[in-house]
Amino acid sequence: MEKEKGNERSVSTFNSELKLKGFNAFQIEDDSNGVREYSRKDFYKICLTTGESIINYADRSYVMKGTILFFANPNIPYSWETISRSYVGYTCLFSEDFYKPSDRSESLQHSSLFKIGGTPIIPISEEKREFLNGIFRNMIIEQRTAYAFKDDLIRNYVNLIIHEALKLQPAQDFDQVKNASHRITNVFLELLERQFPIERKDRPLQLRTAQDYASNLNLHVNYLNRAVKETTGKSTTTHITERMASEAKALLLHTDWNVADIAYALGFEYPTYFNNFFKRITGTNPMSLRPTESIGDQTH
Repeated sequence: MEKEKGNERSVSTFNSELKLKGFNAFQIEDDSNGVREYSRKDFYKICLTTGESIINYADRSYVMKGTILFFANPNIPYSWETISRSYVGYTCLFSEDFYKPSDRSESLQHSSLFKIGGTPIIPISEEKREFLNGIFRNMIIEQRTAYAFKDDLIRNYVNLIIHEALKLQPAQDFDQVKNASHRITNVFLELLERQFPIERKDRPLQLRTAQDYASNLNLHVNYLNRAVKETTGKSTTTHITERMASEAKALLLHTDWNVADIAYALGFEYPTYFNNFFKRITGTNPMSLRPTESIGDQTH
């Protein structure tokens, strides 16, 4: 990831282009093993992949082999670990504004494929893989044309993929989240992930404590804490702390912001507070994560 200057943290050139267009589709094997740097809080993602991988999605993990369709919501945290050496397929990324051009369109947040507690992974047969490959290839071709209504056509392709997945999805998987504790925890995790990544150092993190999140969700903090602990086994504060530490590492590794800037961006009043927080969580000091050549630049 390239380092950026000034207040704004630009995730990548690709991210800037994606924000401008609202959509991008690409073939994974033609894209340096499918690695793209973009702001996950801005874009939905659909992947058609063949290989072996471990996908951690919200509070669940899946070990997947063969061909799958994967649906990612920008407000739900996930990570993807590729196991097999050969990993091929297609990806498309799109914003809610691109997919939902009118207020009358249903939000993707309500789709069982994208919502937390739904079913984000669908196994795909070889016959269906060939059919879906064709749809992704059509989107890749269409996004490069000058056709005046290509956005409408691409939206139709995206909808076709979604409907094919819904036909394959077992009905009983649509609403796995039933009890109040799970629902509250899911909303909390969505809200937590929505705070990141931090892209401007002059816009500090607003929600930093369990009380902050409880107030935002109009809940008593004790009620939120009980629900989160019961559902995940971790306290609300632990979730917040771990996510802040993860973001701190990303900022230290992938920006040229000095430690004081990072401390402020994460909502710490003084750099020493941030240093103490970081060392308590990670066991090391923030400067230890900085590339050697940039250490001399941190006093500016």
